[in-house]
Amino acid sequence: MSFLRTTLNDSLIIHPPGFYIIGFQTFPFISVYIIFLAFVYVVTVLFNSFLIYIIAFNPCLHSPKFLAVINLAVIDVILNTSVIPGMIKTFLLKDNFVPFNLCLVQMCVYYTALTLESYALAILAYDRLIAICFPLRHNSFNTLRIMSCMVSLSWVYALSLDIFAARIMTRLSFCDSVRVFSYFCDFAPVFRLACNDFTMHWTFTSTASIVNLMVPFTLILLSYFSILVAVFRMKSVSNRIKALTTCIEHLILVAVFYIPIFSIFSVGLYGGTVDPDQRVLSLSLASCLPPCINPIVYSLKTKEIKTRALALVRKNKICT
Repeated sequence: MSFLRTTLNDSLIIHPPGFYIIGFQTFPFISVYIIFLAFVYVVTVLFNSFLIYIIAFNPCLHSPKFLAVINLAVIDVILNTSVIPGMIKTFLLKDNFVPFNLCLVQMCVYYTALTLESYALAILAYDRLIAICFPLRHNSFNTLRIMSCMVSLSWVYALSLDIFAARIMTRLSFCDSVRVFSYFCDFAPVFRLACNDFTMHWTFTSTASIVNLMVPFTLILLSYFSILVAVFRMKSVSNRIKALTTCIEHLILVAVFYIPIFSIFSVGLYGGTVDPDQRVLSLSLASCLPPCINPIVYSLKTKEIKTRALALVRKNKICT
């Protein structure tokens, strides 16, 4: 394999043509698992596209809440598109080579989408907070303009962060192994292969991971604490139940996204050694399943979307 040598600040930087993805070395049913993920990907694209279509072409749903929902649907499609087709190529078609630049692109897109997913859930929590705690000021505190600004800022932040992450990867030299033990071109497994100092990269990825998980999760917890306080101040039991019911779909999404990720990190932190294949399997499931489940939850649990979807199906039946 011929390595590309470039000069940066009088230092020789060695970049390989690409990397070899070698996750799931001892996993016995990898083909079955990848076929399952292919099904997950099809469901993700179809259901999220359907959700986007319903919201985009129904003026009644052009509200701050559904702008946040459509934002999450777009992120879900991007997140699974960044990894599952690559996993099919690597583990099902047995082509595990990823060119260097494509590796950086995949890394950037995946972590941008993962960061956006976390902040999108926090934005949805803000929508519930305003709707329940400030119902009379809802039209002032949660307008389409405010929601658009929040969504736009989250995208600018996530893109800037992960473009910077991909940029600093180009300052590393890879002069020995190019075998990445993961299910895609993962940031940490790649920079650990470098033959020069990667302290900055380790510090950056650790800090960014903690911030981008804990800050949105903390905001969600604070939002629901405020919601519970407001709900228990309501005199009517029926109003309490009605208010809490509007939060069910969002709470399911939060649980589906955060519980697997926190469980994996907790086991790794307190449970001693974790089998590498089990860790890769858990991480891949934790990142691939939520984008598939999210649109199904919103389609089944949100009355407005369910009503529009049924109307669309009935209209098609009449047309045929």
